[in-house]
This record gives sequence, structure tokens and C-alpha cells, in this order.
Amino acid sequence: MAGIAGLPVVDHHCHLSTAGEGARAAARFRAAGGTHLFLATQNYEGRVPTDLEAYRRQFETTERLARDVRESTGVVVYVVVAPYPIDLVGASQSLGLETALALQRSALDLAGRWVRERRAVALGEVGWPHFPVEPEVGDAARKALDYAMEVARDVGCPVVVHSPDLDQAGWLELEEAGRRAQLPPRRVVKHYTRARRDPALARGVVPSYLARRELVNAVVGDPGPWFLETDYLDDPKRPGAVLDLSTVPRRAAAVARRSPSEAEALSIPFVRSVQEVYGLTPELAGE
Repeated sequence: MAGIAGLPVVDHHCHLSTAGEGARAAARFRAAGGTHLFLATQNYEGRVPTDLEAYRRQFETTERLARDVRESTGVVVYVVVAPYPIDLVGASQSLGLETALALQRSALDLAGRWVRERRAVALGEVGWPHFPVEPEVGDAARKALDYAMEVARDVGCPVVVHSPDLDQAGWLELEEAGRRAQLPPRRVVKHYTRARRDPALARGVVPSYLARRELVNAVVGDPGPWFLETDYLDDPKRPGAVLDLSTVPRRAAAVARRSPSEAEALSIPFVRSVQEVYGLTPELAGE
């Protein structure tokens, strides 16, 4: 399995669906030069989970999708599982807020067991809604995030955070949440980062940048850790959303063509950051 510029090519955050392309999208990723995917779980049943068994089925579906991709394409897949933080909003309407929060905590405990059993490498997505909610719902979401960080600390893995776009105060707030939980800052990853974070202002939380051309060009010289992602949704109703799964390898190939130094810089998102944040070493097949 070939990468680009002699490196693995890693999409740090995507989703696949049993109702979408699934492994076919991963085949397109591989054909473009991609080698490794971080596959985040999602709701496959079309309704908000209201019991722990629904989350168990969801995680198992993600695991099956990962296995299908590995077997049919040879792409390496790292599984990331957790209750989606937006679920708290819908579940609170049918269960009540306290019961919905208790369900989030139970599902986070389940996700932590998956990490302990090496069925997953991180908890994600965790965090809080990216849209306005009632203050009590927002408070409950922050409690769920705090609990997620405690579980991650105990099982020794990162958390992948879903949130609105962050200003500097928001980054600092997220960093402080990790410190309160005694979770090392580099174990906190802000998924779907849409603007460059000045490395001089960074205190540890890791940006996972959406692989838009201008943003990739802006960050490629930055010190790590940082990642590139598509947040590919695999939604038949929204083909290609957010970015197509072939995007990261296409962006990497464009960077590698420009100069040897920029090609070498791709080792930061594709190798060094994976090692520093996850303790994993993404290698090319046959090495």
C-alpha cells in the first residue's frame, strides 16, 4: 500500500455509513494515495439512542465498517467511539435531562471499555453542541465532557472534541477542562478546526484541521502536533459532505509536488502527531 512522498497518508476524522458508500469510499481514498483512516462512530439507526444497548449496537456497526474497509481495501482503520454530544439534546426531551446525562456517562464508560479492550483508540466525538441550547442543557453537556476526559485519563487515550469554532478564550477553556481532569493537553484534540491556530498561542490542545486547500497551505509549515481531516459524512442525501474522502491524499500530493521540504513537513500530521497524541505508529504495508 503506497503513500505519498514515502509517508503514510492519514485522514484523522471521517464517518462511514451502512446506508452510504462505506468501503467504496475508502477504496477511493486508497486510490488517491490514502493509507490510514480514523473512523468515528455515528448514529446509524435514524433516531437518538435512548438506552445503552443502542450505543452498543452503534459501536459494533462502526467496528464492522472498519473491518470491511480493512479486508476490502487494505486501508488501516483506527476506530473512535463515544456518545455524540448532540444526542444529549434529543434524549433529554424524551428521558429528562438527568437521565439523558446518566446515559451519556454510561455510554462513555462503554467507550472506555472498548479502548481498554483495544477495539478503539480514542473517545469521540465528545464535547458540546455547536448551536445554541438552553443553559441547563449546555451545563449538562459540559458535565458529560468533563466525564469523558476523566474516562480518557483512566484508560489512557485521547478525546476528540466536537464544539463550535473556538476563539482564543475557547481554546484556553478547553485546555483548562483537560487540566482539571488531569488529562494531558496533547490528549485533547479539537476536531473540525477551520482556521489556523497560531502555534505561539497554543498550550497543548491539538487542532485537527479541515483539509481545505487554503488551510492546508497555511498550516503545513507549523510545528506539531496537528492533523488533517475531511469529516466525510457518507450521507447519500449529501454526497461528498463535508469534504470527499479523497481530499487529504489529494492535498498531500499537491504539497509534496511543490518542494522536498514541504513533502517532509507532511510527516507532522501523518506520523509524528499520531505517535505523540495516540501512541500509534502508522506504517506503510510491507514495512
